[in-house]
Amino acid sequence: MVAAVTQTKYEVKDLALAPQGKQRIEWAAREMPVIKQIRERFAQEKPLAGIRLVACCHVTTETANLAITLQAGGADALLIASNPLSTQDDVAACLVAEYGIPVYAIKGEDNETYHRHVQIALDHKPNIIIDDGSDVVATLIQERQDQLSDIIGTTEETTTGIVRLQAMFKDGVLTFPAMNVNDAETKHFFDNRYGTGQSTLDGIIRATNVLLAGKTVVVAGYGWCGKGVAMRARGLGSSVIVTEINPVRAIEAAMDGFRVMPMSEAASQGDLFVTVTGNKHVIRPEHFEAMKDGAMVCNSGHFDIEIDLKSLGAKATEVKEVRNFTQQYQMPNGKSIVVLGEGRLVNLAAAEGHPSAVMDMSFANQALACEYLVKNKDSLQPGLHSIPTEVDQEIAALKLAAMGIKIDTLTSEQIEYINSWTVGT
Repeated sequence: MVAAVTQTKYEVKDLALAPQGKQRIEWAAREMPVIKQIRERFAQEKPLAGIRLVACCHVTTETANLAITLQAGGADALLIASNPLSTQDDVAACLVAEYGIPVYAIKGEDNETYHRHVQIALDHKPNIIIDDGSDVVATLIQERQDQLSDIIGTTEETTTGIVRLQAMFKDGVLTFPAMNVNDAETKHFFDNRYGTGQSTLDGIIRATNVLLAGKTVVVAGYGWCGKGVAMRARGLGSSVIVTEINPVRAIEAAMDGFRVMPMSEAASQGDLFVTVTGNKHVIRPEHFEAMKDGAMVCNSGHFDIEIDLKSLGAKATEVKEVRNFTQQYQMPNGKSIVVLGEGRLVNLAAAEGHPSAVMDMSFANQALACEYLVKNKDSLQPGLHSIPTEVDQEIAALKLAAMGIKIDTLTSEQIEYINSWTVGT
């Protein structure tokens, strides 16, 4: 352990937290059988040997299991935090002390520290970047043009990051392949829906200890994350309103049994507001003005820009901490607005993020996407690439096997039928 520390550069809160972090990493691993099988194969085959890899992720127990898997595959990996409130300090300490992985992450780090860590990550001269939100890739393109020739590719698993990568490619600045992990079926169907759904409400309840039954919950955005939050809030007895800009998703929300209306109408009705859009200023001053006294607002999208907190803070006569991760803004009209987790990802700011069982599939996609980039580095063109269907299917099959679930297989007659156009009804 001492040898690993002396050879490893790092910035973490306290290395003495490492034993606690090790326990928690191992506990998470119990629920991550797919990544375990990939790690065992990686340890034998070393598909990432000689690859310098940077990961900008939430530094959690689940991410630790991914980092250990990448290291087992031969990668020279360095890890930084993608969000200042999502770092688990004991986990960061353990990765340094037990595994010799350079980690630059401290819970509560300020923006200046975060951006400095992004620069440290790029100083590692990565060949592959695992990015949550695409800040590292954006900084590389804007400030480190001389390093672009070193890049094999990047992987991205957040909706926000995919939107940014699409904009980069449209502008002609994304000159290397990017694996769209977010749109893999074994990622967004499960991580976004079940992971975000459960962990968001977990963060809200830990921060406030409020009873959600009987409350009106407004969910901004009905993508896979919004669907999960709305589903779980209804399951706990809440009356759920959905706001949307996409007419197809709005129809879907209505047919799923939720009330659908603009935020301008929902603002006066909600007791709790959850933003999951990936866009900017979804809740604005006019919405705050219309809210009930004591209304609670939080965000479960990647960046802390979905709620216009700057405007709220400028208008407030007083801001005070009323519980951990819970701030009350006193307004001139006598009402108060309660903000959870500083408007950052509430599931990671006030809780522990997604359960490890669902991150097992997401991080299996990340690990296999890195392997895919290396194996196909001479043929992949710049731009966004989907996770191959066979990889998605492999991950799902491994997960089912680990859960003890068996499914049917096609008979030879059925295979012939679905591949033929001559056989009708």
